Amino acid sequence: MARMAGTKPKTRIQRKNTEQILGAALEVFAQHGSSGASINLIAKTAGLTTPNLLYYFESKDAIRRELLARTLQLWMAPLNMLSPHGEPVEEICQYIRRKLDISKNFPKESKFFANEILSGLPQSKSEIFGPLKELYNAKIAVLEDWIQTGRMAPVDPHHLLYSIWATTQHYADFDVQIEEIAPEKAKDRFADAEAFLLEMYRKLLAV
Repeated sequence: MARMAGTKPKTRIQRKNTEQILGAALEVFAQHGSSGASINLIAKTAGLTTPNLLYYFESKDAIRRELLARTLQLWMAPLNMLSPHGEPVEEICQYIRRKLDISKNFPKESKFFANEILSGLPQSKSEIFGPLKELYNAKIAVLEDWIQTGRMAPVDPHHLLYSIWATTQHYADFDVQIEEIAPEKAKDRFADAEAFLLEMYRKLLAV
């Protein structure tokens, strides 16, 4: 967490510098991964000296943990909005739309989170997977209820969520690949992806 966190409210300049550091760190982590990032590179990217940065955060890991906490909330929000009271297929389609919006509007956050998962989260597993598993299990129960009550086709709910994560996050995490192998598809990839994925999942899940 931030070194200077406490009961005294931050000044406008302090809030600005904190966000500037986190924005720079996100860019560095997304590009270089946790192992390739350094406190000096983050400070340079933020336009600050290293001692100035360390006034706000005591270490690279403190910055990383703050970014993880923020990114986890962003990542979980679309799933949290999946309502058990809605029409099942449309609820899932709305979830897909929200996940694509995250990929489109927060690509650095998506890459950062993917890099952290690939690293095995050696220092943060309980912080990340605890709340994520709780939400995941709650939504799996919703999907199972929809299937058991005949409101949705009988698919494996776990693989359903895994496939949605994979197909939507691909457009942020592998944007370089898309732009290189199919540049003509890169510009409108999110709109095209939405149309394709919604048609595919509607066919898969229709009763």
